[in-house]
Amino acid sequence: MPDSGGEKTEKASPKKRQDERKKGNVFMSKDVVTIVTLIASFYIIRFFIMSMFTNTQLNIENQMARAATIDRLTGGDVSNMFTEIAVIIATTIVPAMLLIGLVAVIATMAQTKFLFTMESMKFKMSRLNPLNGIKKMFSLKGIVELVKSLIKVSIIIAILYSRIVRDIQFVPNIIDMDIMQAAVFAGEEIMSLLLTVGIAFVAVAAGDFLYQRWDYEKQIKMTKQEVKDEYKQMEGNPEIKGAIKRKQREFAEKRMMSQVKEADVVVRNPTHYAVALKYQLNEDIAPVVLAKGADIIAHNIIAEAEKHGVATVENPPLARGLYAASELEEPIPAEFFQPVAELLAWVYSTRESGTINTGYPVVNS
Repeated sequence: MPDSGGEKTEKASPKKRQDERKKGNVFMSKDVVTIVTLIASFYIIRFFIMSMFTNTQLNIENQMARAATIDRLTGGDVSNMFTEIAVIIATTIVPAMLLIGLVAVIATMAQTKFLFTMESMKFKMSRLNPLNGIKKMFSLKGIVELVKSLIKVSIIIAILYSRIVRDIQFVPNIIDMDIMQAAVFAGEEIMSLLLTVGIAFVAVAAGDFLYQRWDYEKQIKMTKQEVKDEYKQMEGNPEIKGAIKRKQREFAEKRMMSQVKEADVVVRNPTHYAVALKYQLNEDIAPVVLAKGADIIAHNIIAEAEKHGVATVENPPLARGLYAASELEEPIPAEFFQPVAELLAWVYSTRESGTINTGYPVVNS
């Protein structure tokens, strides 16, 4: 059975998609761009065509009238002629071409979500390898592109044939038309042909859009191992995270232990739980927990307290309650005010009298 870890069976993660996008590898159907541009071109040219024909006709009439009034053609006359032609081009053809180019850009950017990257323009030696080109020719994608090309050619041939059969009867009438009428007739036929081809190609573009999306999703799929590696990269290696947490716990424990010597009293149970408390009369609203711990940590707290002469009192119920309900460096909960106050009063009294601070009676909390 093949190793599933080497098969691309998992959907691409958001990070994978973002990485591919940075490389310029995004989903896009060129046929959609072509068809949108073709149909838009039809309406753009149709909008500008009459203006172009009218301006061209007027220019020809002006040139003919001017030719009848001059005896000799000078350089200035030629310059004026080219200037007028340039004006016609600048006011009709250039705006149309710019609009068509803008439509193509918008159709492309709409699919790529306005991505611009230089990554795809970088030189790569693999592109010069003829073997890669041959592989692409005989790949599934190459076969799909071939089928699409055949379908497009077939559609064009079928439409051209049907138009020729339909319009051949009007060809003799063109002989009786003047130049402008013939140009208008030819222009209308070409525009109608382009629109018909564009509409027919919409189905091809829709199929190509679905195929390109499917092929892109297939390309960026991930193996199970890649998913695991990405998770480790994003979330951190579990072993490293565990080591960091251990270090953090060790640091926090050392810091906590360093505060035990400042405590007024340590409540113990007798060794399973230990809570170190401190109360500053004019600063704290209630006794504050400087340290707490269970088992080995409780043992260390008790040892540290004894080392620095801090009073330790055995009170199992109070120790367990404080350990469960209190937080480090926070005041104790209100329900423990009374027993802790009695405990601190006893500690202060024994400290002032110089007696041994043991034998404090258990106070149920």
